[in-house]
Amino acid sequence: MEHRYLGASGFKVPVLSFGTGTFGGKGEFFGAWGQTDVVEAQRLVDVCLDAGLTLFDSADVYSGGVAESVLGEAIKGRRDKVLISTKATFRSGDDPNAIGSSRFHLIQAVDAALKRLGTDYIDLFQLHGFDAHTPVQEVLSTLDDLVRAGKIRYVGVSNFSGWHLMKSLATAERYGYPRYICHQAYYSLVGRDYESELMPLGLDQGVGAMVWSPLGWGRLTGKIRRGQPLPPQSRLHKTAEMGPPVADELLFRVVDALDLVAAETGKTLAQIALNWLLQRPGVATVVVGARDEAQLRQNLGAVGWQLTAAQMAALDAASAVTPAYPYWHQRGFAELNPSPV
Repeated sequence: MEHRYLGASGFKVPVLSFGTGTFGGKGEFFGAWGQTDVVEAQRLVDVCLDAGLTLFDSADVYSGGVAESVLGEAIKGRRDKVLISTKATFRSGDDPNAIGSSRFHLIQAVDAALKRLGTDYIDLFQLHGFDAHTPVQEVLSTLDDLVRAGKIRYVGVSNFSGWHLMKSLATAERYGYPRYICHQAYYSLVGRDYESELMPLGLDQGVGAMVWSPLGWGRLTGKIRRGQPLPPQSRLHKTAEMGPPVADELLFRVVDALDLVAAETGKTLAQIALNWLLQRPGVATVVVGARDEAQLRQNLGAVGWQLTAAQMAALDAASAVTPAYPYWHQRGFAELNPSPV
């Protein structure tokens, strides 16, 4: 398993990390993702560690905290062998303050996560979304206190816009607070918005990409085909409206291109889609999920080889869309604004 530095830090992470959204399966939404219990989770952790995948990502809202609890039980007795990433910001209770990135909520959220995970520190703590109500200085000073207390070691964000992230980095630099070293963001062959602003920002500012939903919300597994109904067991039946939107024609164009590359490489569509991401600028780690061991082992097959330049170019062309303004305009002036991709 290859390891890469996470942003402009000395912290190395494996290029594949494991997402625990399938752990617990509490409620209709997360139940559609998966219902992995402790025994099953222990086996998945075994397979991950054998492959060199040591980073496990969770969040307090995954099955209402159950995912963190299952992960904590699954790694019991081997905390020193794993890296834990978790997130908070979204509503986690009925209390008026059980939401956001206020000092009150972040301290409460971190303490609760530590208890569920059965550990006394979190390797990477990320804000799950931007809180427009809490001053950025309050957010960062709180994270600074949590780092100094030894409860968290590195900080990152998820689902921020460019100005959200840049304002936070500027505030951190001004006051000497910890800088965000990663941005957990949606990025896939059927969702390349990340490239317009967030990728060049990350490259310029040393913020590594931790990619979520790299298979386009489950659409790039090879099970969804032009003119065919969704498979009976697809989570899209219950979760499609909550995930990233994808136009059918774009999806099928990408799947067609993946099929051609699959014929050349002997790899699965999912492995090719993951490998494509691992060759994109600024990507440090790609979060993969799995309902069972078979899915996990297939995802692990995305590493240890590389798509050729011609295959990358073919996938780039099939997945290309017109960027939003002002990015389509800027790309007409490459001497002033060279694109990283």
